[in-house]
Amino acid sequence: MSFQEYLKYLTRLFVQYMETPKDERRQRKLPRESWSSRWFGAIPMSIRLLWRK
Repeated sequence: MSFQEYLKYLTRLFVQYMETPKDERRQRKLPRESWSSRWFGAIPMSIRLLWRK
């Protein structure tokens, strides 16, 4: 991919982003996962499941 193609691609994405209403952009955001699963993966979740039993 040449630099010009890449620049066109980025420009197209930016224009698409700016044309969407703010409310729609806010709704698209996904909720963040908890810090423990983010840092350590599935291990804390599995420990919690074992602890509950």
